[in-house]
Amino acid sequence: MNRLIETYRLLLNRVNTDFVRYLHDKINWENRLVSILGARGTGKTTLLLQHIKMCDDHATSLYVTADDFYFTTHRLFDLAKEFYQSGGKKLYIDEIHKYNGWSSEIKNIYDLLPDLRIVYTGSSILDLEQGGADLSRRKVEYHLKGLSFREYLNITLHENLPSYSLEDVLAGKVAFPYVEHRPLALFKQYLKIGYYPYFIESDDYSLRLRSVLKQVVEFDIPSFAKMNITSSAKLKKLLYVVAQSVPFKPNFSVLERELGISRNILPDYLMYLEKAQLITMIRDKATGIKILQKIDKIYLNNPNLFYVLADGEPNIGTIRENIFIQFLQDLYPIVSSPTQADFEVNDYTFEVGGKNKTTQQIKEIENSYLVKDDIEYATSREIPLWMFGFLY
Repeated sequence: MNRLIETYRLLLNRVNTDFVRYLHDKINWENRLVSILGARGTGKTTLLLQHIKMCDDHATSLYVTADDFYFTTHRLFDLAKEFYQSGGKKLYIDEIHKYNGWSSEIKNIYDLLPDLRIVYTGSSILDLEQGGADLSRRKVEYHLKGLSFREYLNITLHENLPSYSLEDVLAGKVAFPYVEHRPLALFKQYLKIGYYPYFIESDDYSLRLRSVLKQVVEFDIPSFAKMNITSSAKLKKLLYVVAQSVPFKPNFSVLERELGISRNILPDYLMYLEKAQLITMIRDKATGIKILQKIDKIYLNNPNLFYVLADGEPNIGTIRENIFIQFLQDLYPIVSSPTQADFEVNDYTFEVGGKNKTTQQIKEIENSYLVKDDIEYATSREIPLWMFGFLY
């Protein structure tokens, strides 16, 4: 265990706390079992180390990563017991899905060492959701999204801009340092390289993002779903089809013919991609069992993915709709609007477009707004697209 402690202290000394992700202050760190899930590269490791550095007694806390060589010959439970008997109080376990049988050992730690608090993270959400079922009554679960536009600005401009409620955004109350900066140029940068925090340290963001995609599509999903090489190649091709679409409207008959994927298996493939946070599926407004059958549009999870997967320049209309969904998903329920507009969110209706789009299409719809790209300021019913990037 001494080597693990040494590694933990080295990492703790190196971590920077100048910028901390939005989720940190939303987590109840005093819960006995906390689960933090998120896509690869969203900053979970840094979040754990920052919290320990800022808030914990370093001597009674321990951070480990589940793929450490230590665990090839040692059990996680034995480490937790030894740490607890040495006076340990908080155990942080990163990338826990890389430890075989992790959920049963976490359960034993929780039940048999009741004074030890546990926080674990993982990026293979498929494995974590499956394994976490045994812990559903014990754990408190949080999901870490990629960077919002607000967080991107706080990093790049060294600002401390606050987040806003949806109602404040619709009222145009987002404060931006207009005197020093212009939002549109920065927003265009964010759409290309701003979703994953490693843009700070990576000289070639696109190459790193492609590497992450390769890991998820060729290893994470196939390992979980027990796919062979042929099936993995079809999954990759399905993701590519979504990337080239504007946006993708699923036609299972066409996909079955073009990809050679059985119509019965296609929903599983789409579910795998969605759970891995590579795509987002928007459903029609429906109720009951119909909602399971009403997938209206499929997008990549965020615009950065379009810029690395699309052939040439991505369709700007798709990018606009995609970023609007990204900003609101997980915060509010989003469905395709049955009217002439694009989306419904709570009691509001939204049409997304460029600066020349008019409100003609939504003028008769109550509580409707035009979300416009390429404008800096809000008016009564026209809200800049970039302002929604301040929701978290």
